[in-house]
Amino acid sequence: MVRVVVDVMPKPEILDPQGQAIVRALPGLGFEGVSAVRQGKRFELDIDAADAGAVARKAAEALLANPAIEDFSVHVEG
Repeated sequence: MVRVVVDVMPKPEILDPQGQAIVRALPGLGFEGVSAVRQGKRFELDIDAADAGAVARKAAEALLANPAIEDFSVHVEG
C-alpha cells in the first residue's frame, strides 16, 4: 500500500475568491503582513499498485482536478 498525495490549486491566472476572503480576514485575527492566499485541495490516496503515482495522476486528470482552471501535483510518500 502506497500513500500518494495530490495537491490541487487554482491556476495563477484564475481568481481565487476564497483566498481573497481569507487574506482580508487575517488582519482582524491579528495576522499582519500576509499579502496573498491561494486556497486549494489536498487528496490523500492509499493505492495498492506498483504504479501508484501513475494511478493517482490519472485520477487527478479524470476527477480530482478541473484542468481548465486548476493545476495539480502528485507526490508519492511511500
